[in-house]
Amino acid sequence: MKLSLSLLLLLATGLHAQTPAPKPKARPGVNYDEAKAGNLPLPDLKLTTAEEWTTTRRPEILKLFQDHVFGKTPENIGTPKFEVTATKRDALGGLATRKFIHISLPDRPAWLGMDVMLYTPNAATGPVPCFVGPSFGGNHAVSTEKDVPLSTRWMRESKEKHIVDHKATEATRGTESSRWPLEMILKAGFGVATFYYGDVEGDSADGWKTGLRAAVSPDGANTVWKDGEWGAIGAWSWGLSRVADYLQTEKSVDSKHLAVIGHSRLGKTSLWTGAQDEHFGIVISNDSGEGGAALMRRDFGETTAIITKAFPHWFTSTYKSYAGNAAACPTDAHMLIALAAPRPVYIASAAEDHWADQKGEFLSGKHASPVYALFGKKGIVVDEHPAIDTPVGDFVGYHNRTGKHDVTDYDWAQYLQFAKRHWSK
Repeated sequence: MKLSLSLLLLLATGLHAQTPAPKPKARPGVNYDEAKAGNLPLPDLKLTTAEEWTTTRRPEILKLFQDHVFGKTPENIGTPKFEVTATKRDALGGLATRKFIHISLPDRPAWLGMDVMLYTPNAATGPVPCFVGPSFGGNHAVSTEKDVPLSTRWMRESKEKHIVDHKATEATRGTESSRWPLEMILKAGFGVATFYYGDVEGDSADGWKTGLRAAVSPDGANTVWKDGEWGAIGAWSWGLSRVADYLQTEKSVDSKHLAVIGHSRLGKTSLWTGAQDEHFGIVISNDSGEGGAALMRRDFGETTAIITKAFPHWFTSTYKSYAGNAAACPTDAHMLIALAAPRPVYIASAAEDHWADQKGEFLSGKHASPVYALFGKKGIVVDEHPAIDTPVGDFVGYHNRTGKHDVTDYDWAQYLQFAKRHWSK
């Protein structure tokens, strides 16, 4: 696998000058004063040996996140069916082969299934490592190719993204392409597999009623979700794992080298997926914030009280009991990061994204690093939150990029370098 280091170095150093980030705008009831962020003690990781972590402590922590944060995925969902519905061997002007794969559950016909879009580079001489992640806008928004089918699923209303009456329009094509720089990724020797997260379940309080969770529940749309039962993040995570299942059968992909990636709420999903599914050898969180990489015990930006009021459907119902009472929760984000160990994990922040608590995201990686030390691997060894556009860490990587809440070429340059470094060893 050959990576265009000159391109990546240009992106990493030439596009972002280090300038102070603008101060956050004041919001009622939201703290942006570091002096008032608090310093609550974090739950103890209870480290002993690598073997005991793997056999005992890690399963204990995984169960805590199931019980208190994301819920447990049911075990009786059924066997997925994979169907390649279209193949284009000269995609992106001949750069790549593009496939569409429909994933369904024959035993659960009420679920309409999900449509995966896979790009692999034609220049590759063998199977390639692959980034796997859900999109907010659908396959047609990720790709600029006009023959990508327009999603017909429910979408969150957005004038900016040209979503009208909760439906995609022709104007939505390519609106997420800047977050998915396909040519850059493919030319670096990687594949990309993505799908619309709303294929699994619509992102609204009632989205589950016509999505996966209702389809697999005995009570269907009449289900009353109880403490410890899965929320939308759990459902989206299930979808990511089914893509990994398909990629085990895809000859153009090196299925031993899969990286799961997500942004914002889908960054939370990426972390939860990496915690549960070891098919993913690298886990990437982009601006995942509260409920993701940011420490919940810090009162800075979005809090547990805010997120569980605005988006209760993302989590198990237990999680809202920690609104305003983070100290009572037996988990925190450093434990979520640690669940990926010893696999490499990368956490990214954005300098203007104070809502996501950049320092809290850094500290979660820092405090997860002792788990990596059990395996003889370095995590984040610096003590202070690094300067903007200054990546740090080894098996736990981190950067705080110039700019806003988004995914940029700079972010991707770091992810590609990170994957190449760890998968070339």
